[in-house]
Amino acid sequence: MHLMRPDPATALLGLRAMKTIATASGDIGPAQRGLMTAAQKVILGIEADIDALPTITPAELAAGFPAGELRQQFVNGMLVTAVADGVPSRETLAKVEAFATALGIAEPVLVDLRLLADNHMTIFKLDLLRRGHIGDIMSNELALKGPLGFAKSVLRMRGMTEDAALAARYHAWGKLPEGSLGRGLFDFYKQHGFTFPGERGGFPEAGLYHDFSHLLGGYTTEPDGEIEVGSFISGFKRERSFYVVLFVALIFSAGVNMRPTADDFVTAGILGKPGMAERMFAAIERGSKVNIDLSDKWDYWAWIEMPIDEVRQKMNILPKA
Repeated sequence: MHLMRPDPATALLGLRAMKTIATASGDIGPAQRGLMTAAQKVILGIEADIDALPTITPAELAAGFPAGELRQQFVNGMLVTAVADGVPSRETLAKVEAFATALGIAEPVLVDLRLLADNHMTIFKLDLLRRGHIGDIMSNELALKGPLGFAKSVLRMRGMTEDAALAARYHAWGKLPEGSLGRGLFDFYKQHGFTFPGERGGFPEAGLYHDFSHLLGGYTTEPDGEIEVGSFISGFKRERSFYVVLFVALIFSAGVNMRPTADDFVTAGILGKPGMAERMFAAIERGSKVNIDLSDKWDYWAWIEMPIDEVRQKMNILPKA
C-alpha cells in the first residue's frame, strides 16, 4: 500500500466525504476528528476547518473526483473513519456504500461491516478473517505444510497439541549471537511471555512475520504499537493490504475483538489519541518503502543469523520518522 497525494481540489472533496461519513449518525467522534486532522497534515496537504466544512453528496464527489487508484484509497479512508470510534451504524455504512458506488468501487468489506452493525458477530468475524490477511496466513501455512501439517498447526494454535521438536528449533535461537535477527526475536518472545511455534497456543509459522515486524520496525506490543505494526505491514503487503489496517482499527479503536485466538483484549478510540493517526500514516508510508513482502511465504530462516541492522538495511526499512 502506498499513500497517494491528491491535488488540493480533490483533497477537499475527499475530506468533505470523510466528514459526511463521520456525521452520518451524530457528532464527529474524537478518533474520526483525529483521522481527518492527520489526513490533512500527512496526505492531503490542505488546511480546512472540519466543523465549518460542508458535507457532500455521492454525485458531487464522483463528478469532481479523478478516475484511478486514488478512488480506492479514499473509500478505504472512509471505511476506517466509519469504525474509528466504535461499531458503525447502518446509516454510516449506507453513506460509505453510496460513495463507493458513485466512485465505481466494489467494496466487499461493506458486506461484513453490515453484519457487524447488525450484531451478527460470528459470521462477521469469520468472513472478514477469511477475506483478509488471516486468511492469507492460513493459505500460506497450507501451501508450506500440506494438509496434515496445516491441521497440526491449527490444533497447536488452539492449544490442543504440541510439537516439541519444532519448538526446540525456535528455542535454539536463544544461542545465536546477541544482535542477530533470530536472537532478537527469541529475546522479544521471552520478554513478553509469548508462545513459540510448536508449543501449545503457538501461532502458525506463516504468521511469524507479524512478530518479526514488531522487532524490525521497533514497534511496541501496546495498543499504539499494534496500530503502528499493522499499518507498517499494510505498507509492505502486496495483496489485500487494507485488511491489516482495518483489522487493527477494529480491535484497538472500534473495540471489536477480531483475533482468531482466545485473546480478547481490545481498546476503544485509540485513533483519537493525540498524534496516533499521524503515526498510523507514517507507519504505512514506512512500510511501503520495504523491498520485500514479509507476509508472502518469506523464508526467515535464511536471515536469522544476520545482525538486525543489516537485515533492516537489506530490506530498506528506514528509521522511524
